[in-house]
Amino acid sequence: MRRLSRRGLLAATTGAAAFSAGPPAAAAAPTAARRLRTGFDRLAADGYTLLDGDRVGIVTNPTGVTKDARHIVDVMHTDDRVNLVAVFGPEHGFRGTAQAGGSEGRYDDPATGLPVYDTYLKSGQPLADIFTASGVDTVVFDIQDVGARFYTYIWTLYDCMEAARLAGKRFVVLDRPNPVTGRGAYGPVLHKEFATFVGREPIAQAHGMTVAELARLFNGEFLTAPVPLDTVLMSGWKRSEFYDASGLPWVPPSPNMPTPDTALVYSGTCLFEGTNLSEGRGTTRPFELLGAEGIDRRWAAEANRLGLPGVHFREAYFAPTFSKFQGKTVGGVQIHVHDRAAYDPVRTGIALLVTAKEVWSGFAWRSDNWIDKLTGSTQVRTMIDAGATADEVVAAWQGELAAFRRVRGKYLLYR
Repeated sequence: MRRLSRRGLLAATTGAAAFSAGPPAAAAAPTAARRLRTGFDRLAADGYTLLDGDRVGIVTNPTGVTKDARHIVDVMHTDDRVNLVAVFGPEHGFRGTAQAGGSEGRYDDPATGLPVYDTYLKSGQPLADIFTASGVDTVVFDIQDVGARFYTYIWTLYDCMEAARLAGKRFVVLDRPNPVTGRGAYGPVLHKEFATFVGREPIAQAHGMTVAELARLFNGEFLTAPVPLDTVLMSGWKRSEFYDASGLPWVPPSPNMPTPDTALVYSGTCLFEGTNLSEGRGTTRPFELLGAEGIDRRWAAEANRLGLPGVHFREAYFAPTFSKFQGKTVGGVQIHVHDRAAYDPVRTGIALLVTAKEVWSGFAWRSDNWIDKLTGSTQVRTMIDAGATADEVVAAWQGELAAFRRVRGKYLLYR
């Protein structure tokens, strides 16, 4: 384990035991006086001391930017204080050109000449072999997450941590904000028999953690054995803050995550990927627009009648340019969140599933039961099919969620 910077840069972990420098003092200051600094900002300001003498590879994508919108790979490549030798791209690729379920493959980055390796859908020894072949000593992770269990970047983090352990590499996580806050965890907890790349381990659907906190959780609870891990914390971030308080530029983490508003609803409405309704892909408001051909216009009225906190539903019509119902005009709802603090995205997503099934006889789950992979068990699907209300579905997972919240609490790094 590397020595800790005298500036209190790190929270370092090996296994379940942890040393934490604690939230930097700046995190307690009034909002107007604070300036958020990401893990990368603090690493660079410390002269990359943590990476001294190492050949470094970084797992990142277009979200790995500084406050002035420069990509961190470009910044590090021109800085003699760090020896950056490789880049590792996740789903959608290092430069973000691939759609969902795709990546960019192996190539040399035209801007820097660095070799770019593809990590998508690779894990275990095959991914460890890529790290070995790259010649790196330390693998660094810096990707903006959106706070949902089925967003694949956190499982890229998990897989890369395990592969780094197998390859005998050190792992460093540079932290960024959870854009929908870190106030709490919501939704069902994954059952291990439903583990896939949209959920490797039993965490809540909306986990309420940062990537550094998740890395500590993975190392302490789930990995086969711990990887030598350092986490570089942010300064100036509070758990209650949404992304617009950060002052950071929003770079879409994936092609269908265009704004922080998308991230706000995503952990609930992504469940519509498991149905025959459109989740809004192919529109300018993915995951905020939901619909299908022939759906009853009563849907918005029924959803509004539930009085869900913080949200209104508008009857909406749209024509997706790709994905489900491409080129066809469909009807449905648009979600309008008017009180972010009161809004529960997972409860809202369940309520929309229940009401869609009630008002539209054409409602169906995807034939592969993808909904079970997204929710983490058969429980949501079978309860809705049996006629359960949204409140009954939500009540059914509260025991498992409470247990996860207790585990989660051991790994939180910020106030």
